[in-house]
Amino acid sequence: MKIEVWSDYACPFCYIGKRHLDLALEQFPHKKYVSVRFKSYELDPEAAVDPKKSYHQMLADKFNKSIAEAEEMTSGIATQAATAGLDYQFEEMVSTNTFDAHRLTKFAENSGKGLQMVERLFKAHFTEAEHVGDVESLTKLAVEVGLDKDEVEEFLQSCKGTKRVREEEEQAMQIGVRGVPFFVLNDKYALSGAQPPEAFLQALNQVWDELDEKPTKLPVDEQHASFCTGDENECPKS
Repeated sequence: MKIEVWSDYACPFCYIGKRHLDLALEQFPHKKYVSVRFKSYELDPEAAVDPKKSYHQMLADKFNKSIAEAEEMTSGIATQAATAGLDYQFEEMVSTNTFDAHRLTKFAENSGKGLQMVERLFKAHFTEAEHVGDVESLTKLAVEVGLDKDEVEEFLQSCKGTKRVREEEEQAMQIGVRGVPFFVLNDKYALSGAQPPEAFLQALNQVWDELDEKPTKLPVDEQHASFCTGDENECPKS
């Protein structure tokens, strides 16, 4: 079984949705046959890498609300995150462009550490107030999950991975993704939003029950020999 998840590191509901999926998988008796892959989606491709505003100011401007109203919005989200065991620190959070974080995730996948990288980036952004648009911060986080520092630096300073990020975003458009998180199970069933663990578990069981042939081998992560085709010399971000 495979699960594809379109998400963005700037989306607070994406981390909650991931945690709910993790909780459901812990209860799923056939978890070892499930392969999970996170795919790129940018809520704001034009977001600045180096923010000039606080997270609450950014929200207030985006939704035409006051700072107090923005703080009320995040308070409710933080409460929802806490029920999933997540500690959101909106006061210190750094709003930034997530394009390079998505590229880094593709790089990590090539070493079989994609899921570890996804979790580390989410926690860094929402709990630790790390700047996940900054190359130095991204490199540090990548090393923490076991990636080579020199290789990560070289990768992030290039535009490798751009093509794969854009392909995943284009795929999202083709299948009608209009918001994240968005989960697709075995190319057949879709769930949108931070569904409760029970909803994920129900979907997992349904997909498993409908399989014509039950898997007998563990999933093998896809390996990618390259990250870029024809865009090595420039890194378009839009």
